[in-house]
Amino acid sequence: MLHSRRSYNGMVVAPHHLAAEAGSRVLAEGGNAIEAMIAAASTIAVVYPHMNSLGGDNFWLLDAPGESPVGIDACGGAAAAATTDYYRSRGMAAIPGRGPDAALTVAGAVSGWQRAMQHSEGWGGRLPLTRLLEDAIYHANTGVPATATLANNAQAKLGELRDQPGFADTYLYDGQPIACGALHKQPAIAATLAGLAANGLDDFYRGGLAKSIASDLKSVGSPVALEDLAQHQALVVEPLTLEVGGHKVYNMPPPTQGLSSLMILGIFERLGITSLDDFDYIHGLIESTKQAFRVRDTEVSDPAYMPSQATKFLDPALLDKLASEINRKVADPWPDARVGGDTVWLGAIDKQGRSVSFIQSIYWEFGAGVILPDSGITWQNRGTSFSLDENHHNKLVPGRRPFHTIQPALAHLKDGRVMPYGTMGGEGQPQTQAMVFSRYALGGQDLQQSITAPRWLLGKTWGSDVTNLRMENRFPGDVYRQLLAAGHDVEVIGDYDEVMGHAGALVRHPDGLIEGASDPRSDGAAATV
Repeated sequence: MLHSRRSYNGMVVAPHHLAAEAGSRVLAEGGNAIEAMIAAASTIAVVYPHMNSLGGDNFWLLDAPGESPVGIDACGGAAAAATTDYYRSRGMAAIPGRGPDAALTVAGAVSGWQRAMQHSEGWGGRLPLTRLLEDAIYHANTGVPATATLANNAQAKLGELRDQPGFADTYLYDGQPIACGALHKQPAIAATLAGLAANGLDDFYRGGLAKSIASDLKSVGSPVALEDLAQHQALVVEPLTLEVGGHKVYNMPPPTQGLSSLMILGIFERLGITSLDDFDYIHGLIESTKQAFRVRDTEVSDPAYMPSQATKFLDPALLDKLASEINRKVADPWPDARVGGDTVWLGAIDKQGRSVSFIQSIYWEFGAGVILPDSGITWQNRGTSFSLDENHHNKLVPGRRPFHTIQPALAHLKDGRVMPYGTMGGEGQPQTQAMVFSRYALGGQDLQQSITAPRWLLGKTWGSDVTNLRMENRFPGDVYRQLLAAGHDVEVIGDYDEVMGHAGALVRHPDGLIEGASDPRSDGAAATV
């Protein structure tokens, strides 16, 4: 069993120990939490390449004592050539999940690193980019042993990825998917990162690397062009916030589903449930999730196209109404869920109490499955969340930013503790966030216990079509029976099943003590200074 790590000097949590170590080394050298996160984020793109990449997107919550949290939205929009006519002329009724036509949005991840570095200057940031990318370049050059999750996903998705540009050259060894423990080198990624370290992160969008990326995207058949890269900028945004149990909880605004995470907690609080891991607790959170997801699935998209402000759905009167519609004993029917994805969450707190909650993704495992030949970058398929239906609330429009499952969370607890936390796992993200927060902040559980405790998942994740209620097998037996009797479609799965996501959390106490917890379902760690 894992135990929370403790430190007064800083800590980084990541779902792979090498990423956590990369960040903690930066903290040990006097870097701040943002600098540590850039080191960890670039490293995780190397050591967990099936879950995230330079070809994905990311979102940040930045927090410093005495200041209001700041959000960074590094989400790329749809290419100018990505129109409904583009797909219909190819005989497509929907945007495909894999291949070059799925690689239709700009990758915003590197712009997020760039914007965060600018913010870091206000935190006294001084480490050069060459230092921050050092670990990532080293691991890409020398190689790292393939994790079980990389090997399992390469095997499971081989049928749909084998023929995608660059996939076989990268992940097949003697014609077979990479095996767990096999040394995986990524020389092209090492060279790309070294080029960024030398030329600056803007090179990805408006420099020599941008030209290489655009040329490769064109050669494989993606609609993303050089002009799309050049027009992209990460955005600084105001986070959404909601008071829950006297605590202030923060999350990202649309196009992320951060609204859902806050709504789940707001609705659940109104049910007045104080127990943990019994029928009332689990049923209450599941039914709160259904209410929040119905709003998400009809309202959330690029905020420039939303008819209502997201804050409308955090109005206390609306949350009261949604809570009142929950049957305390009977499960509401649940329609097919429509989203999924692959992601990594990372967190950092430095000695000065500044914290980062960070999430990075290429959407499905291996994204579009397209790996650019020159740069080695795996391109995301986030644009597959767009609809070709002209009447859909998230219809495809050139330049429009896609709906995102990913969203980092952060809380200011009423006693002065600060808690960055989050998880990967598609539809499971807001659900797991609600479990972790309710167990720790509302229920008083230990931080590591809140991460390790058995979890459930309603709906899709990781590109799966399964939409029932999956539960780990560590709950008391009578809980399953009660949920089945209430009408929940329950499937009992393994004890620490990866489908439940890789969660993590950090907490800084008012006296400066920092706690960190990593998920036993991952290859991660909480690395201290």
